[in-house]
Amino acid sequence: MPADEAVIGCTGRLLIGTRGIEGPGEVLVRVRGGTEAFMAWSAEPLPVGATVLVIESRGARQVDVIEWVDPLDAP
Repeated sequence: MPADEAVIGCTGRLLIGTRGIEGPGEVLVRVRGGTEAFMAWSAEPLPVGATVLVIESRGARQVDVIEWVDPLDAP
């Protein structure tokens, strides 16, 4: 499946934590005026509820994510 370019740069929240190279989690991403679920891969394990930024689409509803702190929400 081709990559989903629309999801790159979007933020979301992890529904199931990632396990780094051990396996994916699941993320709910705000995209196309709604929310969609994707399998989420990350280099480091990330916990349930973490806010993430989608940095790459693997196609087939799979994305690479990194932990994200919105600079506008920072103290």
